Amino acid sequence: MNTWRNASLALTAAAVLALTTACGQDNGNNLGGQSVGAANPAAAGSENGYGSDGGYGSGGAAQAAKPAGQLALSDTKKLGKVVTDSEGYTLYRFDKDSASPPKTTCEGECAKAWPVVAATDVKAAAGMDASLLGEVTRADGSKQLTLAGWPLYRFAKDTKPGDTNGQGVGGTWFAAAPDGKKAAAGADAGAEEGAEDEGAQRTELAGLSVRKDPKLGDIVVDSKGMTVYRFTKDSAWPMKTACTGECLEKWPVVAPVDKNDTEGITKKGYVTFSRPDGVKQQTIDCWPLYTFAADKKPGDTNGQGVGGSWYAVSPDGKLVGAPK
Repeated sequence: MNTWRNASLALTAAAVLALTTACGQDNGNNLGGQSVGAANPAAAGSENGYGSDGGYGSGGAAQAAKPAGQLALSDTKKLGKVVTDSEGYTLYRFDKDSASPPKTTCEGECAKAWPVVAATDVKAAAGMDASLLGEVTRADGSKQLTLAGWPLYRFAKDTKPGDTNGQGVGGTWFAAAPDGKKAAAGADAGAEEGAEDEGAQRTELAGLSVRKDPKLGDIVVDSKGMTVYRFTKDSAWPMKTACTGECLEKWPVVAPVDKNDTEGITKKGYVTFSRPDGVKQQTIDCWPLYTFAADKKPGDTNGQGVGGSWYAVSPDGKLVGAPK
């Protein structure tokens, strides 16, 4: 018994030491904040961009593909018009799929959280271009409904008609607008995808990568090219955040990104931060990462210097342009 207990304590101490080594150094500008949660190493493959709960959003067995029936357009307050099935459930698209040619990448565990919409027995909604509806053949030979080439899904955590709980999950899932583009608040929804040619999908960025800004130099951006920021009132070790509640409406957290889905950034202290609201947040050098809601298009840096507390992030996780 003592031998087993001693071994267990030794393993626990080793794990703590490893995390301390990753997160407890080179953090001289630790300014504190509200203590929340804990940090968990983001092992390769542990987060796949599908959402939460092990990367997929929900457990259980994969559901058999259900036809959508008579499609409808639901006019939501936040997202504008979104496509729903005959029962009023929101239909979604996945950024890691492609529309030209149509291709689905959501299989296995992913399809448990995001049930496939069958291509049979479907009718276009009034005011919708029926020619945009199509199908794609999945790996198992079944046919999945597509809209403007994008495969369509439901979300297992939408429990009643009108729910849009899948919107923005993992930064890769979005409700489908009537033209097949991503539904999003405001008039910028269409502009976001305006650069996509009908015949070719735009070049995909890594989940986190580096962009050379003409004023700030090398800064980290997310998969949409949006600038990534740090908050000086957070701290890296112990990991704490001072951005909660209304703050998160302006500064959305960066969802976990697999280490293999990054380019040009440091892997030191590349761990997942568990927030008190249950949301997982990506860190670089153990510093929690955010985007800024007022950045409307790739290349915007409207969050730089806001309140003297928010700054873009360098590839090694440092603040860019902050006062010394």
